[in-house]
Amino acid sequence: MGEIWIKEAERLGDGSVGGAMDTPSSPGRVVWHTTESGTGNASFNAVGKYLIDIGAEPHILYDPSTDRLAQYGPLNQSARALKNDGLTRTNRTGRVCIQIEVLGRAGSPFTKTWKPGKNFKALMRAIRSWGVPDTFPMGAPAASSAVTKRNRTTWANKGGHYGHCNVPGNDHWDPGAISTSALFAAAPKTSTPAPSTPAKPSTPVKPSVSVAHLNAARAKDIPAPTGHTTYKTEVDIVEEALVAEGLLEKRYADGSWGTKTDEAYNAFRRKVGYTGDAARGSVGLESLKKLAARRGFTAKA
Repeated sequence: MGEIWIKEAERLGDGSVGGAMDTPSSPGRVVWHTTESGTGNASFNAVGKYLIDIGAEPHILYDPSTDRLAQYGPLNQSARALKNDGLTRTNRTGRVCIQIEVLGRAGSPFTKTWKPGKNFKALMRAIRSWGVPDTFPMGAPAASSAVTKRNRTTWANKGGHYGHCNVPGNDHWDPGAISTSALFAAAPKTSTPAPSTPAKPSTPVKPSVSVAHLNAARAKDIPAPTGHTTYKTEVDIVEEALVAEGLLEKRYADGSWGTKTDEAYNAFRRKVGYTGDAARGSVGLESLKKLAARRGFTAKA
């Protein structure tokens, strides 16, 4: 197994950004994005928080001007930086699908001015530990949106590195015309051997869901316009569990505690023996603990 947590990286968020991969038998891959922002610590802090606020966390945030590196979630689970391609959940394609947001702009490729250092080498070490080859299966990322390549067959079957511009179902052209040779040359394979053990335990820490946060989401999201989210990360976890229980359609698992999610949670309570008033209304700690025990997260007040 490859590295799950990069020991050199800072931690951002609560450590939970996605879930299990849909096609773990497919080759691993990396997707490079740019944040379309400035660089430096002020931008790093602002963008780091913004990606959490909008529920679009990648695995990695990297500043090419300072070599600053941060990690949102475990590399062996999905992230949230890609749009789906129809019914295909692109974030969950492959053994791993490591999403990297690089501070910078597609119109000014970061490899022209970057200052990669030990943290970039640590990032590449972790990528290679999953068997991801030093190759771009669709060629170098595009210099403009007019010449992007998004081949579904290549994406589904070839391991390696991709630009956001190469992912089917997505319409961005970042990271721009970065130098792929410079990317790999900045971290020679022989320069930093992979560690014999992961930096963190191989079993990811279970995500935690708060009853108080769910009830706040329930109170705000149901009367709000469709798609309104409150505590999206925790609602996502519960909705994934309800989908797995066969009680909620995937299309309604959007991080918003709407009426469909509320009905599905009530159905779960009935499924495990609750009746009458106990099977509806506000989320209770005991029922959430029952769902958590079945679906791999923890419940708290």
